[in-house]
Amino acid sequence: MNILLSEKPFEVASGTTLFALRDQVKPRADVVVYNGAPAEDDVPLSDGDEVVFIRRGELPDRHELEALMVARHSPGVHDRVRNATVGIAGLGGLGSAVAVALARLGIGRLVIADFDVVEPSNLNRQQYFIGQIGLPKTEALTENIVRITPYVRVKAHNLCLTAENVADVFADADVLVEAFDSAECKEMLLDVFHAARPDKPIVLASGLAGTGPGGELKVCRLGENVYVVGDGVSEAGPGVGLMAPRVGIAAHLQANVVLRLLLGEDGA
Repeated sequence: MNILLSEKPFEVASGTTLFALRDQVKPRADVVVYNGAPAEDDVPLSDGDEVVFIRRGELPDRHELEALMVARHSPGVHDRVRNATVGIAGLGGLGSAVAVALARLGIGRLVIADFDVVEPSNLNRQQYFIGQIGLPKTEALTENIVRITPYVRVKAHNLCLTAENVADVFADADVLVEAFDSAECKEMLLDVFHAARPDKPIVLASGLAGTGPGGELKVCRLGENVYVVGDGVSEAGPGVGLMAPRVGIAAHLQANVVLRLLLGEDGA
């Protein structure tokens, strides 16, 4: 009988139980993860099960660390996302949070682009730190992603995205995430990328300001390979700001659309 133990094929005898395997290979393990969930009770193992044993406070080797970091994933997800490339256009409240979520997911490669630097008013909702004020957002976010996981490759473009360079910057992206503030920039990105890569999905955002006018944040499909997250109404302006809770929800909805698409599911 074959299972995956810390993401490596492992053969066990028929009738072996989860805790018996723990006692065999890592008897001091504090946490037992069985098919993506913590196990409190012993169960017989079946062919194809995924098992991870964790000893709290122990620093594992590089391969085992990667396996332990994704131990709580649904079975099979890591194999599907570790070879994917996701582009992120804009690294503000949406883009920086999407990047962090995808890094924690174990996406193989991120292509990120922004021309701006970190400044104090960003810190109410964006994934940066006080000590990074003044740094290019591409540099600061790459630094933060590396601190989260060394397994995600980051290609950073410190530039202003235009109709002339968008297609080249994101040429390798399997999915593109739009994370701009400007409606004009959103339209440009959609038009140019969709024309150059109509076979690749793009995930947009619209309507994220304030606490929302009773409008639920949701995902809508807009034509072929185009998805929009937001309520489409609550735009930022005088008297209505952008704050971490609502922006963060939208960013994680965008990241979840990316995941669903990479898994071959309907993004909406």
